[in-house]
Amino acid sequence: MSSLKDSLNKFKQQQEKCQSTLTSIAARAASSKPTQSHKNVPPNAPSSSTRAPPAVKFSSDTDRLQHINNIRKSPVGAQIKRVIDLLLETRQAFTPEQINEACYVDVNANKAVFDSLRNNHKVYYDGRRFSYKSKHDLKDKTQLLNLIRKYREGIAVVDLKDAYPSVMEDLQGLKGAGEIWLLSNFDSQEDIAYPNDPKVVIKVDDDLKQLFRGIELPRDMVDIEKDLQKNGMKPATNTVKRKAMAQVHGIAPKPKPKKKREISKRTKLTNAHLPELFQNLNVPDT
Repeated sequence: MSSLKDSLNKFKQQQEKCQSTLTSIAARAASSKPTQSHKNVPPNAPSSSTRAPPAVKFSSDTDRLQHINNIRKSPVGAQIKRVIDLLLETRQAFTPEQINEACYVDVNANKAVFDSLRNNHKVYYDGRRFSYKSKHDLKDKTQLLNLIRKYREGIAVVDLKDAYPSVMEDLQGLKGAGEIWLLSNFDSQEDIAYPNDPKVVIKVDDDLKQLFRGIELPRDMVDIEKDLQKNGMKPATNTVKRKAMAQVHGIAPKPKPKKKREISKRTKLTNAHLPELFQNLNVPDT
């Protein structure tokens, strides 16, 4: 028993000695800190000892983390579309790490996404970065016009609209300048761009030639305007209104004598680039 008491007494003495040592070290550390000048401290500022540390709210980022988790659990096709949309909008090259930061698709962690993205016909991969690949590599309006001129039979606008960001504005600009035609395809309801060059000889199908020759226009201009409206087109004239105004002002319409127009060798053909339409016309000798 005496040996046990002696051991306990020694242990208590060691604890007291350690406590006094720690107290003296803390006192020396406090005395060695430079005192702050009171004139630089606002009068109502709380002391550093009473200032509470900023509270950390773990729930503030919950929505973002849930959003990222939903993206990475979405189907491969949805993740591919998200990446392609990013490449199309920015027209920049991204590494897998940059793609992850920009749209939260972890390309490196999902082999199916990586392989599908690398083999996609809308994506170019140089071994390190992914970028958008359009069907036609165009940079400006000049290159666009040169490409359209190569397609005498027309080129679909859908194949051009992703060439570069302002391509649709340039198409309208070329149309307004008379450089190209933009016509709708009645079968697919898609616009087709044609070069507007009168020197280009366009091959016309036999069905179109027969249709052109078989159309008989109404003799009355009012009926022509009605037919145009039925087909969704706005007539440039308004014969009914013009006749009504003439009656109000007492102006009698002057009948125009009908002249039979013959095509001679001197006649200028405005559609000279469509020779197939005039092959069966009889041109009298002069």
